[in-house]
Amino acid sequence: MSSNAVIVVGERLDDHLSSSTLEMLGGGRTIADQLGGPLAIALLGEEMESLALESFAYGADRAYLLQGPNLNHYQPEVWLKVLAEFISGTGPELVLIGQTSVGRDLAPRLACRLGSGLAMDCTRIEWDRDAGRVRMSRPVFGCKAVAVEVCSSKPALATVRAKAMPAREQDASRQGEVVAVSVEIDDSIPKSRTVSRIREEIKGVLLENARVVVSGGRGIGGSEGFEMLEALAGVFGGATAASRPPCDAGWVPSSKQVGLTGKIVRPDLYLAVALSGSSQHMAGCQDSKTIIAINKDPEANIFSFAHYGVVGDYRKVIPSLWGRLKEKMK
Repeated sequence: MSSNAVIVVGERLDDHLSSSTLEMLGGGRTIADQLGGPLAIALLGEEMESLALESFAYGADRAYLLQGPNLNHYQPEVWLKVLAEFISGTGPELVLIGQTSVGRDLAPRLACRLGSGLAMDCTRIEWDRDAGRVRMSRPVFGCKAVAVEVCSSKPALATVRAKAMPAREQDASRQGEVVAVSVEIDDSIPKSRTVSRIREEIKGVLLENARVVVSGGRGIGGSEGFEMLEALAGVFGGATAASRPPCDAGWVPSSKQVGLTGKIVRPDLYLAVALSGSSQHMAGCQDSKTIIAINKDPEANIFSFAHYGVVGDYRKVIPSLWGRLKEKMK
């Protein structure tokens, strides 16, 4: 492989590439074009041929199918060995890994094994032509500042925040090269095994993909208040979310948490209800196209982020808003 290549470590969701992988293919395509090199994806597991074709449609030039036992599900020691040997043998300029539960665990191990630098939770990555290095930007100090970093070693490794890179439009006419690589794994390498996998059932629109998100904070007061938010989200065909306190209190499932320690969303509309606007929460939603805040405290920090704001008790504001929406939709 060319020394100025970009490699994306792919993850799958059921029979398709995960949304974070598609986003990294979009961003990686741009960087690879700046470098004048190819964009490749590394897929670990068996029966990955359909995912390879999907990756071509979203920008990849080449798909490496790393095939072997114990690769279908993430096992730290196994994936680490396979990827470290693969990357050492191909010598790319940049390796992109999703800022997912897998990526957060895998990337530091991989950087240490390769002796390379790593930037975590990047929101922007670009090729600095003058410096001849990859420039990586990531939020620090609770998203109050942005650190810009370069890696003096090669390859540079970066985990990419969800929604930080736009996925390309699917182009089914694109073709690429599939390279199958057989991997031998010694039975002594895995230190853990998957006993079972439990998937949480999600009703309605997936939070990460929702175009409208109605989110509540501590000021909602209890689980009953979130029932009102669910109804409003249903009018928009959207999803509900929350800051950390309602999740910790058990008012809503933790899967709905948005923020620095939760999910990252970038909807067309983010309706923030009874949210204070802490930097930890805003780290997960501040890139929304439009933010509307409802809060009875006119000094609440959320209004410094909001494009539009309503000062008032949400118990009075939302029924009025809901009524007007229904009138408009008739």
